[in-house]
Amino acid sequence: MADAPTPQELPRPDRRRLFWPGGLSARLLTLTFLFVAAGGMMALPPALAAYQESWLLDRVRAAETISRISDIAPERMTLRQREQLLQGAGVEWVAISTPDVGLRLVLQGARRPQRPYLIDLRQQGPGPWLVGPFNTLFGGEGRYVRVRARPRFIQAEYVEVVAPDAELKQELWGYLWRLIIIVAFVSTLAGVLVYLSLNLFLVRPMQRITRAMERFRADPDDPQARVEPSGRRDEIGRAEAELDRMQADLRAALNSRARLAALGEAVAKINHDLRNMLTSAQIASERLAALKDPKVSQALPRLERALDRAVKLASDVLTYGKTQEAAPEARPVRLVEALEAAAEEARLSDDGVRLVCEVAGGEQVIADPDQLHRILVNLLRNGREAIEHQAGRTEPGRIRVSLEQAEAASLVRIADNGPGIPARARDRLFLPFAGSTRPEGAGLGLAIARELAHGHGGDLSLLETGEAGSTFELRLPGAPPRAPARSRAARSQPQ
Repeated sequence: MADAPTPQELPRPDRRRLFWPGGLSARLLTLTFLFVAAGGMMALPPALAAYQESWLLDRVRAAETISRISDIAPERMTLRQREQLLQGAGVEWVAISTPDVGLRLVLQGARRPQRPYLIDLRQQGPGPWLVGPFNTLFGGEGRYVRVRARPRFIQAEYVEVVAPDAELKQELWGYLWRLIIIVAFVSTLAGVLVYLSLNLFLVRPMQRITRAMERFRADPDDPQARVEPSGRRDEIGRAEAELDRMQADLRAALNSRARLAALGEAVAKINHDLRNMLTSAQIASERLAALKDPKVSQALPRLERALDRAVKLASDVLTYGKTQEAAPEARPVRLVEALEAAAEEARLSDDGVRLVCEVAGGEQVIADPDQLHRILVNLLRNGREAIEHQAGRTEPGRIRVSLEQAEAASLVRIADNGPGIPARARDRLFLPFAGSTRPEGAGLGLAIARELAHGHGGDLSLLETGEAGSTFELRLPGAPPRAPARSRAARSQPQ
């Protein structure tokens, strides 16, 4: 595995890319400008339509005024005066429609407009109202517009005027360009303000989080890689807090992994030397077997079994390495015999902590004999040590073992009358290096026992604990039939 790059080797982020063209800041600025500009452009048609309607109504109101003037003394008004009035109002014809007379031409200029297009301001829907200015702007040159509107100063059904649309077109173009300039200015100003605000509250904190993640990836032990939570209550603050906790968890995990790697290397070296020592011990036991001493002959089988287990365990560690366990070779095992061997190795005795076996002599379980032995030794040794380290204890220590077969499974319960397990240690009871309740304990016994139980397809759990003691339950799959019980003398023979 390649070494992680150092902070000096880690490529620094290109600040130009943060702003253009692919950076978050550049995208934010561009999108803000486009959205505000799009909103302003959507407001252009209504603004132009309102402006055109106002311009046309001004011409209609001026036409109403000159029509009243012409009605005062129509016989005294010359053609020159009529043209001056029409020119002042900006129209060519003025007509009034009344219920009794109908449409009556009031004033008429010298020019006769040809085929003007009609705009009726009395009943104009939203569609024609919005499209009208663009029809004026792009409808061609030299056209005339005929406008109808309700009168304000005279009594009539409507007032109708005809005017050239060249001046209206010019006014609309000027107004349109002013609107475009205003929209561009507002869009730019809003884009800059929104960009600065979001860059301050969103982009820069995200850049700080990103840089911390990059530095942490390069060197988890770098103090500069830690994100200092800002205390914000929004998503950015939550992201900072979660990243800080994640970095702390990862540092702890990496430190634990380093410790386990160093421990695994040390264990491999120790096991290599231990295997050589155990080989020498096996040679010595073979020489002892040649002696005819009855006491030696009685103790030698147990010594040989203990050495065989130790040699096999050392070989497994060297073969499988680290923490991987060999697959169990399960077969029917007499539980009483397994308990007696485990109790002896766990140093249970009648003078100290005593084993109370409530298992019948013929009861069996399906398990690997060596791995079952390790499970039972760990459980019995933990119970003995808990009882022996209990301060102010007066009653004798007892560890009771019972067996129950239910639902095609064997349930082995190990109960002691010790002090119980503290509440602070229960959650991590089966975790390596964390489950020990004693300062000198390594916290591996229960973790190994549960791992071996899982390898059998079973489980190891804490049923109950308290001042009266603790009860563990070992569940093993399979419920074999009871075997014929053998006498204690027969069980004591070498196997």
